[in-house]
Amino acid sequence: MPEEVKTIEATRGPMIRHFSVFLPNRVGALLDLTNALAEANVHICGMDVVGSTDAAVVRMVVDDPARCKDVLAARDIAATQSTVLAVELPHGPEKLDLILRALFGAELNVEYAYSLMIRPRGKSVLAMRVQDEDFACEVLRKAGFAVLSQSDISR
Repeated sequence: MPEEVKTIEATRGPMIRHFSVFLPNRVGALLDLTNALAEANVHICGMDVVGSTDAAVVRMVVDDPARCKDVLAARDIAATQSTVLAVELPHGPEKLDLILRALFGAELNVEYAYSLMIRPRGKSVLAMRVQDEDFACEVLRKAGFAVLSQSDISR
């Protein structure tokens, strides 16, 4: 891992790059997106689709954010980048509640969340956009939860 990334993670905590892609709400639009990424050997690790009558927002985490950004730009697909936390869920259905309780106890709001389709260490992973990622990362770590970095999900 490059020294610059280690420094950022040491000061801010690990973050996962996340894309919000804007698509027309029409048959085949999502398939066109996934085909474009597959052709570039970019793997979608997690995805959430929120649609309305005219448009859809596809939130996604990929294994190669730089290449994904290039593919979206080359295809003139409207997208924004941000970061999310990726938290490993210990085995058991009640564990999600423990993560949410830890964040609630610190008065941190979860703006949205979706599960990832990968399991880097054999455990389920939840991607979360939270009010204050640095503080949330610290809270979750102190509560004993593993917060993953981009390198944990990238090839």
